[in-house]
Amino acid sequence: MAELLYRLGRFTARRAWWVITAWLVVLGLAVGAFLAFGGAMSSTMTIPGTPTAQVTDRLKTELPVASGGTGQVVIRSEAGGRFTDDQRADVSAALRKVAALDGVDQVADPFTSAGMRAEQAKKITDGLAQVEGGRAQLAKGRKQLDQARSQTEAAIEQAGSDPRLKATLAQLDQQQAELDKQSATLKTSEQQLLVGRSLLTMAADIRTVSSDGSTATATVVFDLPQQEVTPETKKAVIETVDDALPGGVTADYSAEITQGEVQLGGVGEAVGLVVAALVLIVMTGTLVAAGLPILNALLGVGVAVAGAMALSGTIEMTSVTPILGAMLGLAVGIDYSLFILHRHRRQLRTGMAVEESIGLANGTSGNAVVFAGSTVLIALLALNVTGIPFLALMGTVGAVAIAVAVLLTVTITPALLRLLGHRLLPRRDRNAATGHAATPAAPKHVPPTTIGRAVLRIVIGVGALAVIALPAASMRLGLPTGASEAADSTQYRAYTAITEKFGAGANGPLVVVADLRRGVTGDDLAPAQADLGKQLMDVRGVTAVAPIGANEKGTVLVFQVVPTGGPTSESTEDLVHDLRGRTLDLGSGSVALSVAGSASANIDISGKLADALPTYLAVVVGLSLLILIVVFRSLLVPLIATGGFVLSLFAALGGVTAVYQWGWLGAVFGVTDPAPILNFLPTLLVGILFGLAMDYQLFLTSGMREAYAHGAPARQAVTEGVRAGRAVVTAAAVIMISVFGGFMFSHMTMIRPVGFALAFGVLVDAFVVRMLIIPAVMHLAGDKAWWLPRWLDRLLPDVDVEGANLERHHQAAPVPVHEPAGR
Repeated sequence: MAELLYRLGRFTARRAWWVITAWLVVLGLAVGAFLAFGGAMSSTMTIPGTPTAQVTDRLKTELPVASGGTGQVVIRSEAGGRFTDDQRADVSAALRKVAALDGVDQVADPFTSAGMRAEQAKKITDGLAQVEGGRAQLAKGRKQLDQARSQTEAAIEQAGSDPRLKATLAQLDQQQAELDKQSATLKTSEQQLLVGRSLLTMAADIRTVSSDGSTATATVVFDLPQQEVTPETKKAVIETVDDALPGGVTADYSAEITQGEVQLGGVGEAVGLVVAALVLIVMTGTLVAAGLPILNALLGVGVAVAGAMALSGTIEMTSVTPILGAMLGLAVGIDYSLFILHRHRRQLRTGMAVEESIGLANGTSGNAVVFAGSTVLIALLALNVTGIPFLALMGTVGAVAIAVAVLLTVTITPALLRLLGHRLLPRRDRNAATGHAATPAAPKHVPPTTIGRAVLRIVIGVGALAVIALPAASMRLGLPTGASEAADSTQYRAYTAITEKFGAGANGPLVVVADLRRGVTGDDLAPAQADLGKQLMDVRGVTAVAPIGANEKGTVLVFQVVPTGGPTSESTEDLVHDLRGRTLDLGSGSVALSVAGSASANIDISGKLADALPTYLAVVVGLSLLILIVVFRSLLVPLIATGGFVLSLFAALGGVTAVYQWGWLGAVFGVTDPAPILNFLPTLLVGILFGLAMDYQLFLTSGMREAYAHGAPARQAVTEGVRAGRAVVTAAAVIMISVFGGFMFSHMTMIRPVGFALAFGVLVDAFVVRMLIIPAVMHLAGDKAWWLPRWLDRLLPDVDVEGANLERHHQAAPVPVHEPAGR
């Protein structure tokens, strides 16, 4: 591989403009494919086969009105007082316009709903009063009828059989029958009214207008399920409401409506890129050299992300997926290019010819880049073993971004290096570089550390990481809600207004489906709904229950259940599990329950991801051991490196839990309301951090291995390896942290914790694990660190990751290079 990359580097250097043009054509094709075939991306996460997904699929056929996506429009009086009659009328008119939009099935007018409920309550109260009045009249009539019957029967007894008296008695019997009939009618009416009152009482806390009259919520029901609603439809809803709102009234929108088109750039990401550029300038000492890795990374991101988004028209893709690809492409694209650039600049300073130096840098550092990229790529592709489609697609897109970054690094980087020549060096180094090679100064001998210091470093490093990892023990998983958004966002204002005015549970109502063995229709339906609703109200954690509808056969009854807690609370999670394990009684039969809704879907997805994490972690750790055994030809080094990765992983999870779930330093990182951790973050972090950790392990440990192979004592080799690789690893890690850190302040809620976890994970892995703990452990291990059974040594291939054999075969004498003036 090293020899192939050496030849590839020289080839691309000789045909620099051809290579650059070819990549620009690829970029143009990728962008063109996106413009021609790209589609809307989903803002929701779904996993086929979960209990929620099964219920949703059933409702599409059994009760389509209950399967459409929904969103909340929160309307408030600016003055904080009650809405005026004119404002109510204007808001209702605006909502009617929304209901007429393409893609919108219906809109529940809050004022109409509240008025209808009040009117219905009044009718029930009046009806019950009429029943009582009718019952009193019947009692009076029955009393008069009984008196007449007694008198008639007494007359018959005295006068004997009299046809007229018998006729009178028959008339009294008819009147009695009529009274009985009216009494039965009153009883039926009373039962219906009591059922209606029971249903209203159960749904009393499901309000559309707040008790103080200052806030109203309008529910927008879309034609399609939540994940299929297009950004254009959501945008039309917002624009229609905003344009038609009356003065003195404001509107905010829930996250289900505001989630729309994906945006790949923001202020935070730009700041991260600027910091990375500053690090490169400080390291290289020239703007030209600093710009090369950034240009390389931006080109790679353009190709990978545009290519991935071109498939969004045919593959269901979440809006997070291309942003993750951009994040990884930027970080590794800069770092990988930097590794080759660093090696090339070092060789130029010794007087090596430009073209030979490019080939050698591509064959040595480029070979390491291919290996490092392969480890990240394999770890990301391994996300497919989780069996979770959206996570597998994230891993695949991320792997494509890594693959493009590697290809660009070993092809276009040599081409750019050839065009820039010695301008990659600061002016003070150019004259020496273009003359005869200077004899490199002998490296200063640094004695290895002592055993006591090595033990102290291990204790301090492992102890610190263990403390940082402690919050991970209480980590809960979930998806972000409006409460996770920035405090000045419309989603946050809508969420907090609903919580304040209508209760936390109103932000995440559940859809509960009752399956009946025998259908109930007609006059039997409402009593059945009231009976089941009353039993649901008795369940702990339920605030309100309202029937939504039933299928034609009456075998599927659907209820809206409002929980006491919010959509991410532990009480709501407990309620979902409780309802799924509960059966209700109806007549002589039992009724099974199933649950759907956004909160339920969140719980199902989080549970599925949590179950998949141990398997995926085992795959990645096993993969780590196998790869490192082949690379370093040792059994202990892979165990040390893998143990270090596990430390970094749990420290990163502890850090993200402390900030985003516990709220520590929330003001710094924009965490307004602490909430459960993004449910796919731990699994994603395992794959990405593993690959990056192995990068740093490679560039540090390979130097130790090389020094040991050249005869240095094991402990001295550890010191020399760290000194040789720490500068480039430090720069690479700082750049990674800068790029990932920029995403901590992304406009997308889902991306922020991912950016933090990756930035913090790289921080602790590079500076605590790889440059503090592992060298100390290697020092204590001594020669045993490189022990390998002979039989295994014979079986393992010699991968020569650092290209040491290539370097020995291409120790050409330096050739003076005279470049045109101005270069």
